[in-house]
Amino acid sequence: MSFPLLTATAALPAIGAIATAAVPAAKRTAAKWLALLFSLATLVLAITVLVRFDPDGDRYQLTESHAWIADFGVRYELGVDGIAVALIALTALLIPFIVLAGWHDADPLETGNKRWRPTQGFFALILAVEAMVILSFEATDVFLFYIFFEAMLIPLYFLIGGFGDRAHEHGEEKAATQRSYAAVKFLLYNLAGGLIMLAAVIGLYVVAGNFSLTEIAEARADGSLDMATSTERWLFLGFFFAFAVKAPLWPLHTWLPNAMQESTAPVAVLITAVVDKVGTFAMLRFCLGLFPEASEWATPVVLVLAVVSIIYGALLAVGQRDIKRLIAYASISHFGFIIMGIFAMTSQGQSGATLYMVNHGISTAVLMLIAGFLISRRGSRLIADFGGVQKVAPVLAGTFLIGGLATLSLPGLAPFVSEFLVLVGTFTRYPVIGIVATFGIVLAALYTLVLYQRTMTGPVRPEVSAMPDLRVREIAVVAPLVVLLVFLGVYPKPLTDVVNPAVKHTMSDVQKQDPRPEVEAAK
Repeated sequence: MSFPLLTATAALPAIGAIATAAVPAAKRTAAKWLALLFSLATLVLAITVLVRFDPDGDRYQLTESHAWIADFGVRYELGVDGIAVALIALTALLIPFIVLAGWHDADPLETGNKRWRPTQGFFALILAVEAMVILSFEATDVFLFYIFFEAMLIPLYFLIGGFGDRAHEHGEEKAATQRSYAAVKFLLYNLAGGLIMLAAVIGLYVVAGNFSLTEIAEARADGSLDMATSTERWLFLGFFFAFAVKAPLWPLHTWLPNAMQESTAPVAVLITAVVDKVGTFAMLRFCLGLFPEASEWATPVVLVLAVVSIIYGALLAVGQRDIKRLIAYASISHFGFIIMGIFAMTSQGQSGATLYMVNHGISTAVLMLIAGFLISRRGSRLIADFGGVQKVAPVLAGTFLIGGLATLSLPGLAPFVSEFLVLVGTFTRYPVIGIVATFGIVLAALYTLVLYQRTMTGPVRPEVSAMPDLRVREIAVVAPLVVLLVFLGVYPKPLTDVVNPAVKHTMSDVQKQDPRPEVEAAK
């Protein structure tokens, strides 16, 4: 029996969460180091998965399959394709930086007679989310995926509601109320999506007789499973609704700005750079894989919603006064690009969308973590409370600029390649949609450069005149991510080599081929 590498990759952070939570309350520093150690060990296993994965091999590799709830056809079934491998690597890469960036975010504070924010719980919850996200990327049993797709909401609820941002202009009592509101809104939106998806999961079992993604695909290919058109469309809508909430897609997005605003910066990164990717990943694996005809039927509406997300998110980002809310609306715009690439039904679009998931995770992590360092120094999230920071903290300002330039997809940085492929892939099949979406790029340049100008340039405000530059720990957090942004921007081939074969399989699922160019290349 071979070593269950996929199980181990997800189990290790789960064990780390339990071990970290069990550390005595007086040993806060030990809990931090233990969480960091487990996150690094998980990264080693994720790299092992990446190395052992053969892009030219079977579609799903490193597979594991064991009986679980036999009476209902539920199996513990895992497997990874190139898209899942890339996102597992992204998750495992970001978690150590999230832990390191949040090193002091959960230190106890005295509020009256109460000790606030148990440190061990903060880091244990982060590791628990990591375990559930990785299992969601690995699961090839629909019911198993659903369990962890929903279960990750619980630790996230406590991370948002119990460990919110300390920088609040209205005092602690008002801050606690807003954190609770953001956490409940996050939970209710995602639970509503999950309940609708549960009905669709049950419907899928009634139609197919099992939950195995591979068995259902094989049955559809050999003709033994023939879904009625109306049934397939209703099931698609049930799955897509839940994934659109998680993604988040307009108009189901409104929980994200509140959640990111009230979270600490590392938790905000965990939400938008890691957890939200489960929604877009699941659109590729489950919506397109299980319901190809319904996906094609829904494509025009989904593309319109994606373009609305792109323009709407960018426009609202331009008008924000709060740094975190600006980054949140920028992310909504970027997720519009990802979903547009997925449903463009071209190999360039879907490859670009997958690369976008990875590159957006890295660029948002850089921008949000630097923003968190900036906010913690000033004690305010308001853009108007900053000015002239580059003169007193040039390294902080420089890395903030790099994160911002990556967000607007500057050529030479990783997100440019993704956005270019998405736009090219969309334009070849839906030129009007592609043209409208390009306005999102112009707006991205506007909100990014205005944010930098208002916070970093101009006269030095008295409140920031003594602001320290990045410390060693903070440089250790952002420097590797900046290097990765540049590397993948100049040389994305290692990532595209892993992703492209999986995209070909997805294109085969929906029985689509790329449009032929109107002008043939010269021979």
